[in-house]
Amino acid sequence: MMDQTYVEDLSGMIGEDVVLKGWLYNSRSSGKLVFLQLRDGTGIVQCVVFKGNVDDDTFEQAKSLGQESSLIVRGKVKEDARSPIGVEIDVTGVDIVQAAADYPITPKEHGTEFLMDHRHLWIRSKKQHAVLRVRHTVIKATRDYFDDNGFILADTPIFTPAACEGTTTLFEVDYFEDNKAYLTQSGQLYNEATAAAFGKSYAFGPTFRAEKSKTRRHLTEFWMVEPEVAYAHLEDMMDLGEGLILAIVSRVLEERKEELETLERDVSKLESIASPFPRIHYDEAVNMLRKGHEDGELENLFEWGGDFGAPDETYLSQQFGKPVFVHHFPAAIKAFYFERDRERPELALGVDLLAPEGYGEIIGGGERATDIEFLEKQIEEHGLPKESFEWYLDLRRFGSVPHAGFGMGIERCTAWMCGIEHIRETIPFPRMLYRLRP
Repeated sequence: MMDQTYVEDLSGMIGEDVVLKGWLYNSRSSGKLVFLQLRDGTGIVQCVVFKGNVDDDTFEQAKSLGQESSLIVRGKVKEDARSPIGVEIDVTGVDIVQAAADYPITPKEHGTEFLMDHRHLWIRSKKQHAVLRVRHTVIKATRDYFDDNGFILADTPIFTPAACEGTTTLFEVDYFEDNKAYLTQSGQLYNEATAAAFGKSYAFGPTFRAEKSKTRRHLTEFWMVEPEVAYAHLEDMMDLGEGLILAIVSRVLEERKEELETLERDVSKLESIASPFPRIHYDEAVNMLRKGHEDGELENLFEWGGDFGAPDETYLSQQFGKPVFVHHFPAAIKAFYFERDRERPELALGVDLLAPEGYGEIIGGGERATDIEFLEKQIEEHGLPKESFEWYLDLRRFGSVPHAGFGMGIERCTAWMCGIEHIRETIPFPRMLYRLRP
């Protein structure tokens, strides 16, 4: 194999002969010059083909190449102050691996449905490429945060025998011998078991929600990181979640400046994210929403006991300009496993973290119930099959301790980091209500 150099490394190789392997992002010609924009996954560099430096066949081939043709370019790295990366390539040779024609995504405007139908090609474009590189950094920062703070990665099943957070949003699948299984809504119940084994654990993987929602904030398949900590309480989860978000923001600002610039992200809004994050009680949030209605900023009057909708979350976050924790939600709108407030049993020790700029809930979690009799009653009241939860109840029979955790959706967090409107662009191949392809 020929040695290969990557575009991201070229700025430190001025004057050196290199071999680049990639695809034609764009091109133009002018007289005896052909300008090839070559992308290789790490960046884009201009490769200048001068007719006097190559044979006639190579020059004519370079001149006629179609967008996304695959090619190998040999040449010398030359400093160029006009280049976004500070260099360009003086080409001495071009090998055509495959000459492409009629690439469907052209510089003209395309509709969203067309682009989503061609998602397998759309991810090659500058902005989509930038979003997915930011996603990579969000994931890496997340893993590093937990790994560096003593957590053990203990992934949880995708096939589950019962619901974790209610039965209305489950994808049911056939299992062996006429049994039914469900695609996981959350690994949290299993995380409670691994936290009891390791003290601090986290799961990271795909989760599935069969919500018939078409909003810009929803996917039917998304990725979630879920930490769980033994001997922890509600306040500990707010501390942990705040630290995680600060770590992600810092890493993205440090490592993805070029991508954020490509996305035209207002980085000052990310740079302003600093500790401490506001922490408000659900009651306080309700009062704020009612005030917003009185002032005409919210159309609907919010009633105590309800869950927040997108306009409510946006309004609350706008009051602070940075992420805000809302805690002590009504138990009636939370899952069966939440611990209750001892002074006000109608409240669950749950917490949501709302991102600024209208990006909504990015973290949801809280403290777990520890009393087995309470959980048995909750399972019954929620109409859940007790036999499917006997293993879960064992965690309360053998060494039950206070414990807490949360889940953070990678896609919503990535959308916020990138400053983009639709969550569908933050995952390589989104699954939505009416989209199962490509």
